Amino acid sequence: MWALYMAFGLNMAGLAPLVPDIEADLGFSHASMGTVLGAWQFIYIFAAIPCGLVLDRMGTRRALFWGALLIGASGIARGFAQEYLHLLAAVALFGLGGPLISAGAPKVVSENFAGAERGLAMGIYITGPGVGAMVSLLFSQPVLMPLLGGRWGLVLILWGFAALAAGLFWLLVGRGVTRSAGRITPNAPLWNEIGAVLSLAPVRLILLMSIGVFSINHAMSNWLVEMLHNFGAGLKQASLMAVVPAVVGIVSALTLPRLATGSRRFGVLITLFSCSLFGSLLFLIGGMGSWLYLALILMGIAGGSMMTVLILTLVEVPGVGERRAGTAGGFFFSAAEIGGVGGPVAIGVLYGGSGGFSSALALLALVALLLIGAVVPLRRLLAGSGKAQ
Repeated sequence: MWALYMAFGLNMAGLAPLVPDIEADLGFSHASMGTVLGAWQFIYIFAAIPCGLVLDRMGTRRALFWGALLIGASGIARGFAQEYLHLLAAVALFGLGGPLISAGAPKVVSENFAGAERGLAMGIYITGPGVGAMVSLLFSQPVLMPLLGGRWGLVLILWGFAALAAGLFWLLVGRGVTRSAGRITPNAPLWNEIGAVLSLAPVRLILLMSIGVFSINHAMSNWLVEMLHNFGAGLKQASLMAVVPAVVGIVSALTLPRLATGSRRFGVLITLFSCSLFGSLLFLIGGMGSWLYLALILMGIAGGSMMTVLILTLVEVPGVGERRAGTAGGFFFSAAEIGGVGGPVAIGVLYGGSGGFSSALALLALVALLLIGAVVPLRRLLAGSGKAQ
């Protein structure tokens, strides 16, 4: 599962370091390139729910292989693009394969692990896209472009084949581990399954919380370098400092989710949301200082585990379980990507209007505060369902 998610990250971030070369080669404007970069997220929002339903009917082994094929096809098609619409369609194709991986991962874990092992397994696979993105950013321009004669298309094709290799690896590893109990009867009415998931009050609250979590995570990941530069760091220093929360996030993902079992889960959620709150407040102080590294560490702790623990809570809601984990995961990522798109946009608008990040950071702190407040009703709703311990 980690290999699939790593290939997801490779292809998700694959275009970013090659933007100047692509724009120069194909004659794109910044505006045109912006629509290309955002094409997969637009498709993803609408495809996540149908992909979740497919997962629960087809089973994870076949569905995740199809997800890898679609991601691989997207990467390879990007490499052969010679015009705007071709590249736009190739990137949009990622939005069909991506949700199968995102929603399928928690379903795989719910089928094969329990208790602390379930949290650890989720923590392991969630590091995959971050590692894939870092590999793409670190190797595309400095290493692969010179080796491949400056042909950006070959770099993208390489990432596409990495996704196909991960899909084949998954087929081998996934033999005999998918349980039939984790699959919905193929002729079960779709609306019944959708209604069964959305009728659960804890699910509805978790979907709202997912918007807040993705707003914070995506806003920070997209604007952190510029934020640090605005505080006085040089571009090279800002880029190096931005690695701190990424590294801390990996450690957080490998340790905290495995602690989020039973009633301790709510304490872990409050801790993570509090880290995000105080990290944002420390950023508000402004300027360079030792406090800034503490803020980066706090944001790394929160960013590394907030989504994982929330998904872990979702798949263990009574009425979801491994049987409907795909459908519930589809709803989760469909809702969450609203924040994934809206968070960075809101920060950009506030930054453009004020010339600084104070109002943007205040907004992120407010979102974190609302998430802390949401844990109390979430615990009460789950207790009413007989799950809180």
